[in-house]
Amino acid sequence: MSQSIIARYVTPWKFRRMQEQLQRIAELRKRDGEDCRRSRRPMRFDLPDGHDLGPRIEEIAPAPMGQTPPLDSLCLAHRRCNGEGIDATREVVERVRRKSEAELFAKSRKNARKRA
Repeated sequence: MSQSIIARYVTPWKFRRMQEQLQRIAELRKRDGEDCRRSRRPMRFDLPDGHDLGPRIEEIAPAPMGQTPPLDSLCLAHRRCNGEGIDATREVVERVRRKSEAELFAKSRKNARKRA
């Protein structure tokens, strides 16, 4: 027996979710084409789930709580281009900026010591 057939009977809710996601990806692929919405580079649909170059559904506008988002508010992007895991709060951006400035300042001090 195939693994997908076993999964269909052992975990039917997971199987149904996977089928719905594959159907949404197919509909978005038909609507938008095969290019990433962010990087405009072609996506690979034959890669295993979780691969960086594989497709991932991204929400453009958030849906109300408890509802599935309509197709109009979704797009396809590479998994690596998807901004879901990015923490871009003001605090994080400021911390990164300060760290970069400190590294530049340390490098300039090091270069000044070498010249002297």
